[in-house]
Amino acid sequence: MSTRLFSRAIPSSSRTLLPSSSQAIAASRASSSQRQRILVGAQVRWNSAVAAKARKEKFLPDFSMAGKATMITGGARGLGYEFCRAFVQSGCTSLAIVDLKEEEAEESARTLVTEACLDSDMDPKDYQIIGIGCDVSSELSVQQAYRRTMDTFGRIDSVVASAGIVENYSAFDYPFDRIKRLYDINVHGAFFTAREAARHMIPQGGGSVVLVASMSANIVNIPQPQTPYNSAKAAVKHMASSLAVEWAKKGVRVNCLSPGYMLTKLTKTILAHDQELKKTWESLTPMGRMGDPEDLSGAIVFLASDASRFMTGSEIRVDGGYCCV
Repeated sequence: MSTRLFSRAIPSSSRTLLPSSSQAIAASRASSSQRQRILVGAQVRWNSAVAAKARKEKFLPDFSMAGKATMITGGARGLGYEFCRAFVQSGCTSLAIVDLKEEEAEESARTLVTEACLDSDMDPKDYQIIGIGCDVSSELSVQQAYRRTMDTFGRIDSVVASAGIVENYSAFDYPFDRIKRLYDINVHGAFFTAREAARHMIPQGGGSVVLVASMSANIVNIPQPQTPYNSAKAAVKHMASSLAVEWAKKGVRVNCLSPGYMLTKLTKTILAHDQELKKTWESLTPMGRMGDPEDLSGAIVFLASDASRFMTGSEIRVDGGYCCV
């Protein structure tokens, strides 16, 4: 390619894309392939500088959680805690962390406030992050958690039903009391959480409810046997669609987030004793790895915020492509 023809490839209308004089001199003395690398490198550096500046100045406001009163069940640890952190990082200052043991929820609340104030202009008194003890399998306990949340914030805008358990038994060996407990937490707990959210959101004009299902709602995991878990998450997924239709005209959106295999602290502990299982899960995932909990942050904020305001009854899978194959 001639020098004249190559120069046409650099937009003349954008002076900021042109290289420095030293880069231009170096390019004139180089071969065509070398010249292209020099000029492209200058453009990459320019883009990096602008991107750094833009990150400080420009965000789509609809993704902000500022001014929203929120609740996350199962929020004291694991994926639920990562959702709490994502909300706070997106501007949320009013958050109820709901978990079975209130002292653990309160400890997580204190940790979140401390993290949020590091290298920040925010002060601990700027945050209303509370921990609430709640057994989501009990409708009465869920109602009490909402009562405390409403007493604190006066409203509720976004709720994430993240509380859940998983166990691995073969179908013949699965104890009935364990099956019942799993359904009570994963299915009934999600329903109680969503229903109480809607009861408070409808009078105030609406809100967003996110039910956390799993890729297991769509596929059968191997090699571990977990039929009740898979069917429970399929129920949660369809529950989100059904409630979304029921409440659509009342302003309450209900969507579903379905994670794939995630490296939570608990999962890491389990896999530390079974590296072959980890290799199997990774080999079955097209991206070749398990997810980090923070890989879900963007999706949960999108579903809970105004950025998804015309979205209801939908599922977002974050599974590294697992369900595609």
